[in-house]
Amino acid sequence: MSRGGEISVDGVGSTLLEAGPEGASEAAVFVHGNPGSTHDWARLVEAVGEHGRAIALDFPGFGEADRPDGFSYTVEGYAAHLQGAIEQLGVERAHLVAHDFGGPWALRWAVDHPDAYASTTLIDTGVLYDYGWHALAKVWRVRGLGELFFALTTRSGMRSALKRGQPRPLPDEAFELFYRANKDKGTQRAILRLYRATPSNSLEPLGQPLHDLNRPTLVVWGRHDPYIKVEQAERQRRAFPDAEVVVLEESGHWPMWDAPEETEAAIVPFLARQLGAAA
Repeated sequence: MSRGGEISVDGVGSTLLEAGPEGASEAAVFVHGNPGSTHDWARLVEAVGEHGRAIALDFPGFGEADRPDGFSYTVEGYAAHLQGAIEQLGVERAHLVAHDFGGPWALRWAVDHPDAYASTTLIDTGVLYDYGWHALAKVWRVRGLGELFFALTTRSGMRSALKRGQPRPLPDEAFELFYRANKDKGTQRAILRLYRATPSNSLEPLGQPLHDLNRPTLVVWGRHDPYIKVEQAERQRRAFPDAEVVVLEESGHWPMWDAPEETEAAIVPFLARQLGAAA
């Protein structure tokens, strides 16, 4: 059974979702992307909690976390927030589970904290090679145009946009969460600052350090992802040479929402092995 909680890192509050043994020094740490939250991970946190400690948190600007104007909405800023949370939660070995922009945050943390970095599960994210920003990101990166996009986006327009690359429709719960985030001024600010601070090739320099560390890695990708093409799944072997790669044939960018059973079937056994390895 999962349980809720809260944590504050340098005065910035974040909502927590946990399962498994409280206080265990080894844990699977779930890192959402844009416009994600702990809600993305509810099913997986509970399932992984059967095998060890599982933790998800809302990151600044998203979900129920604080949205301070003074936070550093950069990859480095989020990686630092992740480190602060990991320290406070007493996690000494972290098995990272990341989706979307959570990948850059988590992988920056991993390279900076190799002694605590135990394994990686990447869901439609990773070290993106020869990558150019998708159309929405290009809009968000332009000052004025990104603000206009958020101001003009309607419920029906967003629903139509989210059908792109979705063989299966996203459930209503996911749509409502994403729409609410899209209309939240603090989340808008977080998205715009983050994308404007991040070049599309910013993670490539992390590839070699991650390759040298060569931690156990699982890569899960939706075949129809329109934002980060499925070709990037196999490219993750450049940074994670022994990676297991699973492509979900009927999924888009959000496998945890549009293919929950298949996603759980891929991820839970992998994390069960990793969490049990030290024991």
